[in-house]
Amino acid sequence: MNWTLRREDALDGQQLRAMLEENPASAARAILIAAQENIIDAQALLAQILLDGTGIEQDAALALTWFQIAARNGHAMATNMAGRCHEHGWGCEPDAAKAAGYYRQAAEAELDWGFYNYGNLLATGRGVNKDQARALACYRKAAQLGHAKSMNMLGRYLEEGVCCERDLPAAHDWYRRSAEGGDFRGQFSHAAVLADHGHIEQAIHWFQTALRIGNLNFLRVSRKTLLDAAHPEIQGLAIRYHERAAELGDDIDKDEYQRLLKSV
Repeated sequence: MNWTLRREDALDGQQLRAMLEENPASAARAILIAAQENIIDAQALLAQILLDGTGIEQDAALALTWFQIAARNGHAMATNMAGRCHEHGWGCEPDAAKAAGYYRQAAEAELDWGFYNYGNLLATGRGVNKDQARALACYRKAAQLGHAKSMNMLGRYLEEGVCCERDLPAAHDWYRRSAEGGDFRGQFSHAAVLADHGHIEQAIHWFQTALRIGNLNFLRVSRKTLLDAAHPEIQGLAIRYHERAAELGDDIDKDEYQRLLKSV
């Protein structure tokens, strides 16, 4: 199918993504034309497919340019993504201060991801002065907007009493909501709480769910935690976490896995 877009069509992001799924190359050409016609959703989506190389040659620097164009036109997610580019050095030199500026703008537009990413920089002092109270406020706002990763972070602040009163029931509830929302770190946190309360079968379910979708950094940290688990069935999951990390990671991860197998 030959896709054509006109300014008056005003297609939204969902329609544009549907086009991409049907025919990525043809859709990418149409999205490029639409972006040049100042259709804001098309500008943001063009930036994303340039970043990913979907239906078009990957070009992170050009992706950043289009994210910035869409951001100037008021697209909140494009603003957030411009921040991501500057934070991680996608198409530019890494610059946490510039990233913070974009994240702050996205947060001011009430974007959940903007609050979350800005909160991360505030929590760690990257690109901005470290400010745990403001970080907590960002995570709380994003969590209230339904952002699963922020729910887990809010739970952590409440559990540890960082810049707030310690509130374990509220922390555990946010972990549960984060897990049900699909965040693998929230799933691990929720599983740990269930295990502490003796709900081993439910805990194992959530540990296994987190294993399936967790990224490499998460697996590297959590595999060590599982080795120290009190319950044998949960401790046994450490082998599977090591195995998955070995599949995704480097020779160090493979060596860690082999050492563990020899020790059991």
